[in-house]
Amino acid sequence: MTIPALAPLFTGDFEHYRHMLVLPGQDQRKGVAARDLVSPDGLAWLLSEYRRVQPGDDDRALLSLWSRYYFVKLTVPVVAANLVLGRELPVSLDRIEVILDDDGLPEAFRLPDEGRPFQVAPDGPFDRFRELLDHNFEPLIEGWCQQVKVSRRVLWNNAANYFEWLISTMSSAGIPDASLEDGRQLIARQQRPDGRPNPMASPVRYVEQGEGCEPMRQRRHCCIRYRLPDLPLCRNCPHIDRPPKGALLPESA
Repeated sequence: MTIPALAPLFTGDFEHYRHMLVLPGQDQRKGVAARDLVSPDGLAWLLSEYRRVQPGDDDRALLSLWSRYYFVKLTVPVVAANLVLGRELPVSLDRIEVILDDDGLPEAFRLPDEGRPFQVAPDGPFDRFRELLDHNFEPLIEGWCQQVKVSRRVLWNNAANYFEWLISTMSSAGIPDASLEDGRQLIARQQRPDGRPNPMASPVRYVEQGEGCEPMRQRRHCCIRYRLPDLPLCRNCPHIDRPPKGALLPESA
């Protein structure tokens, strides 16, 4: 069931995301507290569950691949609600639950409530997306990186890649440029207001392919999924032209 306040979002290209955010009274499926997924026991359980359907001994690659599902399924409805409806959703890692499917992947997120419209217009992208970035993505990534030797840049690029894709998709869907400006600024600015590097900056580049060809959208950092059995490089992998030794190429390459 869709959160009533968000129902206007889920049409056309976004229909697929209709059921990814739920409320406690709507959905009785078993959930896992998101904060538990960064504890040693919780992360070990998570990787064990996912390994049942996605074999592989490289915890870095396994976690990176799992995180891609998490980031895309949370980012799309949360950012769309933020930019289109002007609504901030309570997605702090300490307040949401993750509902997993039979493959151990995120299927939906249970929020404590339906959020509220911004009471004061956000002061730029880092203010607008603080709940998602500072209270969800950052503690999640930091918690994982303390236990698995995976690069922070890889995990942040997993998140930022979907964010950039979403902004482009929303623009193509006719969302006014003014509504998307903070989204564009989030991936354009190299630094946060306090001077720290912005981990969401420039997640992809567009590589010219010659006259008459569309530029190739290419990630800045490889998600390293190729380290898992039988998984090729992604079509937008930065290593596509110089694959690592033993890496499989996508069929279209």
